[in-house]
Amino acid sequence: MPFWELLACPACEGALAADATCRGCGAHYEAPDGIPNLRLETGPRTDRVRRFYEDAPFPGYPPRDSLAWLRARAERSEFARLLDQAIPGDARILEIGCGTGQMSLYLARAERMVIGADLTRASLLLGASAARRFGLDRVHFVETDLCRPGLRAAWFDVVYASGVLHHTADPRASFARIARLARPGGMIVVGLYNTFARIPLRLRRLAARWSRYRWIPFDPVLRDRAHEPERRQAWLRDQYRHPEEHRHTLAEVQRWFVENGVEYVRAYPSALVGDAPGDLFAPAADNWRPEGWLAQLGWIGALGHEGGLFVTVGRRPNP
Repeated sequence: MPFWELLACPACEGALAADATCRGCGAHYEAPDGIPNLRLETGPRTDRVRRFYEDAPFPGYPPRDSLAWLRARAERSEFARLLDQAIPGDARILEIGCGTGQMSLYLARAERMVIGADLTRASLLLGASAARRFGLDRVHFVETDLCRPGLRAAWFDVVYASGVLHHTADPRASFARIARLARPGGMIVVGLYNTFARIPLRLRRLAARWSRYRWIPFDPVLRDRAHEPERRQAWLRDQYRHPEEHRHTLAEVQRWFVENGVEYVRAYPSALVGDAPGDLFAPAADNWRPEGWLAQLGWIGALGHEGGLFVTVGRRPNP
């Protein structure tokens, strides 16, 4: 399927022709540097977040990068490996809030078609440049806002949105908008800050603000990036100085799933105490709410050393 057929007019949701003209309302959109601009005017809170990332795109690319470097770095994460293994080789993948596109590039293997969507052009330019350097021609980038996404509804096999909904003014409404982009039977993978697992970083942030960011204790990412000043600064801004942030429990996200007709599959890390990770798209053995709360308390130690991000996986049921 051509890349353009997966895009839509953000104003009326009509299909786009290859010249980025809407077949419904006739609106025409530009594509500077080969990246379609399907972003309409946003509200002040969304625009504040967009300007935040325009000033410091996140995450950055180091000097002398390569496709081998990117894959090796991504595969340090067990979650990234499991996600890659779970997605079929011919899937249509949409990453909402792709930032500089590193996950989109990592998932662009075999015959997969990958679209990375973000509201920040500076980030998308970095991702598109890396795709050219790495010779990846089946990953594409789109400038759009998830409030009015310029993407075809019900066309994607996998909709992946990690680290983005909790930076929107209304994460619950934002989830409702992206859930409809997955096809019937398609998977929805959402990464959010966990209410409990975020506690260690919030304590570090108190120390950082108290010291005017001269002292930030026990942050392993800042320590690992001590000799990469640009990437260190990007993490510092994203985690400690972001203008919009929300935190969520697993039960809250499960309610979003119910409201939007999405079947809960599982959480990562597992919400079953003692459960070993396996197929990310295979339903969990059960969903006992007290066990989920207990597991989330355990995430304070498992996830709190970085940012406290957890993932919830769901499936849009077939009609």
